Amino acid sequence: MIDVNELRSGVTFELDGNLYKVIEYQHHKPGRGKATIRTKVRNLRTGAVLEKTFLSGDRVQDVRLDYRVAQFLYREGDLYHFMDTETYEQPALNASVLGDAVNYLTEGMEVKITFYEGEPLDIELPTAVELKVTEADAAVKGDTATGATKIVTTETGLKVQVPLFVDAGNTIRVDTRTGAYITRV
Repeated sequence: MIDVNELRSGVTFELDGNLYKVIEYQHHKPGRGKATIRTKVRNLRTGAVLEKTFLSGDRVQDVRLDYRVAQFLYREGDLYHFMDTETYEQPALNASVLGDAVNYLTEGMEVKITFYEGEPLDIELPTAVELKVTEADAAVKGDTATGATKIVTTETGLKVQVPLFVDAGNTIRVDTRTGAYITRV
């Protein structure tokens, strides 16, 4: 059991038979009374995002997770198939469980898969990925002096705001935590 004051972003815990991963954490201490801990959590089995509020001193069950490096193979409908690089097992995860991570997955990419009692639950992406731009509007001459930006579409369908000099066919590096453009590769 862990105290709710120890919850931080990325921590996984069990509550009422469900596994949750903390997305956002906020500690609120009013002038009088007990502190409250407001969290935004994602159910690792269903992908649902919920807001949970705890009182200071509450406890939740911590869980032991296993991590394995895997390579993304292909997508089949709502299932995303991976291959464990050590055992060659091929776990599949549903798109609803992966959430926004599906926007960054490219064939052959290595990720870390989170397992709980042999069940694949979640993936951990690298902090930055390189994606090919498939659609981009043309830049208008004279707009570049203001630091203007435009929205482009990448090979995975992700829409990213980039500087005007980025064109279709370019490869860009995107931060997976924020979805923001980093640089042109």
